[in-house]
Amino acid sequence: MVMADATAGSHGWRETRSVAMHVLLGRWFMAFAALLIMSVAGATYIFSLYSGNIKTNLGYDQTSLNLLGFFKDLGANVGVLSGLINEVTPPWVVLSIGAAMNFFGYFMIWLAVTGRSARPRLWLMCLYICVGANSQSFANTGALVTSVKNFPESRGAILGLLKGFVGLSGAILAQLYHAFYGDDSESLILLIAWLPAAISVVFLRTIRVLAVVRQKNELKVFYNLLYVSLGLAGFLMAVIILQNQLSFSRIEYAGSAAVVLFLLFLPIFIVVKEEIFLWKRKREIVMNNDPPHQLKVVAETPPPLRASEPVPPLPVPQHMAASGCSNILRPPDRGEDYTILQALFSIDMLILFIATTFGVGGTLTAIDNLGQIGSALGYPSRSTTTFVSLVSIWNYLGRVVSGFASEVLLTKYKCPRPLLLTLVLLLSCVGHLLIAFGVPNALYAASVITGFCFGAQWPLVFAIISEIFGLKYYSTLYNFGAVASPVGSYVLNVKVAGRLYDREAARQMAASGLARKDVKEFMCKGVECYKTAFLVITAATLFGCLVSSILVLRTRKFYRGDIYRKFREAAIDLTGREDDSKAAGVEAEAAAVAAVHGDDRTATAGAGDLIATATRAVRQGRGT
Repeated sequence: MVMADATAGSHGWRETRSVAMHVLLGRWFMAFAALLIMSVAGATYIFSLYSGNIKTNLGYDQTSLNLLGFFKDLGANVGVLSGLINEVTPPWVVLSIGAAMNFFGYFMIWLAVTGRSARPRLWLMCLYICVGANSQSFANTGALVTSVKNFPESRGAILGLLKGFVGLSGAILAQLYHAFYGDDSESLILLIAWLPAAISVVFLRTIRVLAVVRQKNELKVFYNLLYVSLGLAGFLMAVIILQNQLSFSRIEYAGSAAVVLFLLFLPIFIVVKEEIFLWKRKREIVMNNDPPHQLKVVAETPPPLRASEPVPPLPVPQHMAASGCSNILRPPDRGEDYTILQALFSIDMLILFIATTFGVGGTLTAIDNLGQIGSALGYPSRSTTTFVSLVSIWNYLGRVVSGFASEVLLTKYKCPRPLLLTLVLLLSCVGHLLIAFGVPNALYAASVITGFCFGAQWPLVFAIISEIFGLKYYSTLYNFGAVASPVGSYVLNVKVAGRLYDREAARQMAASGLARKDVKEFMCKGVECYKTAFLVITAATLFGCLVSSILVLRTRKFYRGDIYRKFREAAIDLTGREDDSKAAGVEAEAAAVAAVHGDDRTATAGAGDLIATATRAVRQGRGT
């Protein structure tokens, strides 16, 4: 009896350990880890909360501050290096580098602003913020690109959800900062130095590329995650409104932060439930030899077949047969895997880059200058936090709406994503005009429109890149598309908004009989401070809208087709085979599921036979 109890206890322990390992190594837990990394990866979006401390403590004028903002945007979006690193290393390497850069960059800024180090020169501050912000591109590449590869047929949903959490991270960080440090805005810089780095380090080994499993209820799970995130966004919106009307104490801030943390970790229940279901299904397949009904496995890089299972070689496409650089200007059909140079030299990428430069550049200029715009138009100082939080929440809503809605419209109605991008650019012009003409109390509406449009552009741009140019070099092409943001920011923020603001401020000072040396801070008051700048930005955005419409015309035939067909054709369809192929299908799926979830012994025994076995099953099932 004792031995039986011991054996049963040992078996129960092994089973519990097996379930735990299955959950921790599963792709849904990987998606949850990516959500947490993204939820604190948007430190660049709350620049307005601490830019005033930098400007005052270091004595910068608006042009210098906007130059600092440009290098922030440059670092956040020039992630080509992280993409290239991710092509040749596992994601944990990229996340490790990003964590180190995040802590170093923002910690050095905190030391400078608080006077704990000698006052650095402007170029050194630009370097610090560029390094710190560049960590965001490493987090995006490590977590987001990996997630897209793991969920290729739900790329719109996963892009919208993850980019949505990046947009929401500004409001999340603001709540945590008030709970940890009260109203000490200098300590916000310290928070964004250590918190994102710590979370990336915790999930280093969780984020990795897995074998692609097609699951019938996959989109339903993403919708469940979306509902939780909508609840989080709704709570943050309510708290922001209350904080704008009332004066919160430190304890009340701590209570709101506790609710935020609870909602952030709530998706773990959805993830664990799904992984346990998959674990049970895997056991049923292995133990009962039931034909599978839930899972399909996509072999991204199939291992070589055994000699006993010869398969006719696949024809090599003509564009792949060419060697050297002769095929750069002869790209494959849209949707196939472009090389990096083929994509960079394509007309589609040029059009998309121009549209993104003016579209994102204009909205980013508005976001970076919200604090100064509010001050110029006479809004109270506490409204700056409200504007930033509104931008953060609507940034999130723009991302999830464009991600999920574009996926539904594309699947059901063949609506091309470039058309939605064009409409978003057109809507952003409304926000720019509200700022330009200084409509009373309209800055709240402008913050909502700007935040929504800024957020909505990113999932659309990144999904378009993955659909037109393929996933093979997506790590690099994704980051190249993001380069358009700092280019637009430099032109429209530094060269247009910054210079026109300083020119108007100098004119107002001259009219008052003051010299530059007589004032501590270079300030401008009134509608004229940003009127001309945002009229120029509106014109530039309309040009980007026109360019984007050209891409709509060029890709309309492509989007009318079945752009995900190759993933379904590549899938090992293990649903409903004849009796003589059931065992082969079960064996193939068991090996594949083991490989997906890290069962090394089963994967080692079965991975070598996976493709040959599955191919035999498919042939028998189809009678070919």
